[in-house]
Amino acid sequence: MSGATLNEERVSLRTRLAEKGIDGTTLLILPGIIFIFALFVYPFCYGLWLSFQPKVGGALANYEKFFSQPFLYNTIWTTMRLALPVTLINLLISLPIAFRVRLMRNQRLLTTLLILPITLGTVLVAEGMIFYLGPQGWFNRILLTFGLISAPLKLVNNYWGVFISLVITGFPFTFLLILSYVTGIDPSLEQAAATLGANARNRFREVFFPLLLPGLAITFCLAFVQAYSVLPSAVLVGDPANATRVISIAAYQAATEEYDYPMASAIAMIMGVTQLGVVALVLALRSLVYRGPVAAAKG
Repeated sequence: MSGATLNEERVSLRTRLAEKGIDGTTLLILPGIIFIFALFVYPFCYGLWLSFQPKVGGALANYEKFFSQPFLYNTIWTTMRLALPVTLINLLISLPIAFRVRLMRNQRLLTTLLILPITLGTVLVAEGMIFYLGPQGWFNRILLTFGLISAPLKLVNNYWGVFISLVITGFPFTFLLILSYVTGIDPSLEQAAATLGANARNRFREVFFPLLLPGLAITFCLAFVQAYSVLPSAVLVGDPANATRVISIAAYQAATEEYDYPMASAIAMIMGVTQLGVVALVLALRSLVYRGPVAAAKG
């Protein structure tokens, strides 16, 4: 076979692969695909398979055990009671701050200060809360000194300790996402609305909110998923045996204390499904409210 024939076959092969969307650039993503499969897809599939391999009983024994014991299935409600309000609070706090920061000259400096807690980590935040908000912390000492309270306020090792911790650690993440959406809106739209006589409230309702709604929904979903995996805070500044026994603690105890990895995998699958249910609900509500160019074209 001549060299010319080989070159023609190579060119033909490249052409056929390019027509299918496979070229040199596409092949560069293969390492990333392999990494994602090895680190996420395979563990998930293995955990799903393991959840149907209980120590005792049929394939669904672990799931039946979880939903038959209040000590286990109540962890879903406990986690929701923490994750949902924390996510809403962070959204409500971040939105007006992001609108204010976008108009400031020292935007970078202020943004850096606001996202500083993200560099501390959950453990340092928990230690700081115990030091400042504990029964012998500075906050309670100041209130006792001025006679504002007769006994120390219990702000840690309970529900509110975890709540405050999640707000502190979740705010920077939520704020950065919302700030990116807010600064991405063309200022000329607001100027045009102001020229037409719209006040600040109407400009937000008629201009900003419809444009921000898709981003707010995505931010809610990401912040909720982050808050839902509340294991460190629930242990360090919560009451892991009672008020803050979240679903991640149930999975952790099944794996490390009972050495029941199939049960731990089943709890992890339930945890994933409940998160996915909330995310799907939020995105469905967004699609009902928001009608962008694509939705309008379809309609």
